[in-house]
Amino acid sequence: MVKGIAKRVVVVKSPDPRIFDEAIFIVKEDASKKSGVTNQEILRQAQGIAENYIRSQKVRRHWPRLSPAVYAIFGACATGLAWVLTAFML
Repeated sequence: MVKGIAKRVVVVKSPDPRIFDEAIFIVKEDASKKSGVTNQEILRQAQGIAENYIRSQKVRRHWPRLSPAVYAIFGACATGLAWVLTAFML
């Protein structure tokens, strides 16, 4: 739906295009008039929000990505070790 009201928008290109292409921020009409914020500050804040979003979406893995077969072998070895230790303790 299109209304006859013009809005001020800020379009920020993504710092990491794998997550999103661009972000569109709709600026309040009285943002620069009432609070005395400059256009550069509005743009800087929009870029900061986009960069923070990118940082929050990146998943940091503590374990390296290994194939399921490697995890199965580790599990089998741990089970065998547990059996051996249990046998010696009896």
